[in-house]
Amino acid sequence: MNILQQIVADKKKEVALKKQTIPVKSLEQLPFFNGKTKSLAQSLTQSKTGIIAEFKRKSPSKSWIKKDASVVNISKGYEQAGASGMSILTDEIYFGGTIDDLLLARKNCNLPLLRKEFIIDEYQIVEAKGIGADAILLIAAILNPKEIKLFSELAKSLNLDVLLEIHHAKELQKSLMPSLDMIGVNNRNLKTFEVSLDTSKQLSESIPDGFVKISESGISSVEAISDLKNYGYQGFLIGENFMATEHPGKSAGKFIKQVIK
Repeated sequence: MNILQQIVADKKKEVALKKQTIPVKSLEQLPFFNGKTKSLAQSLTQSKTGIIAEFKRKSPSKSWIKKDASVVNISKGYEQAGASGMSILTDEIYFGGTIDDLLLARKNCNLPLLRKEFIIDEYQIVEAKGIGADAILLIAAILNPKEIKLFSELAKSLNLDVLLEIHHAKELQKSLMPSLDMIGVNNRNLKTFEVSLDTSKQLSESIPDGFVKISESGISSVEAISDLKNYGYQGFLIGENFMATEHPGKSAGKFIKQVIK
């Protein structure tokens, strides 16, 4: 069993327990369930930089990055830095996040917020809307086409944008459908954890122009962004490059200024 399979197995147990203790009707009573959402896809297409700054305390590949990170301070910092959106890991076991992180970010900044989670059940999508997410992540590697269609259409009915994450051409071919807004190419090999921006470059032509193209993982330089823009990418998900510094918001601000130059 690889790390992704282990995460999904644990996520199924977690969601099953949540469904027993907190019914969907309760999720629909959460603070932001009936609130307006901000389009992450639109923000990216209107942005000069397309930076989606990520809040992540740890990862399976590098353990703790910033254990005591304050989502309040960092979300405010990312907004002041001029980020186009913010991605928030809500998985606790493997990434050290919680749904409270997204709730607090929503209360403290006005950026479009992406709930980055291993979604395997409709329940998590209703929950995402309730805690203030503007967009959700669907991972092609763990879902079949029927699930992608079901989950993405539910998200759209709740006015949530949908980002589909792929790792290779086969995942893209099985997953393309009109209920998706963004296609994200993860440059990290989930089996070896090796990272290569060539993954984004090689898959760029296979992604239809109707979708916002996002490159994820391994982006640490202004040159990389300039290069990827030549391949049609409008969004760039950056996490560890900011989170590993003392002040992620300030680091994001310096980086974004360099991109704009």
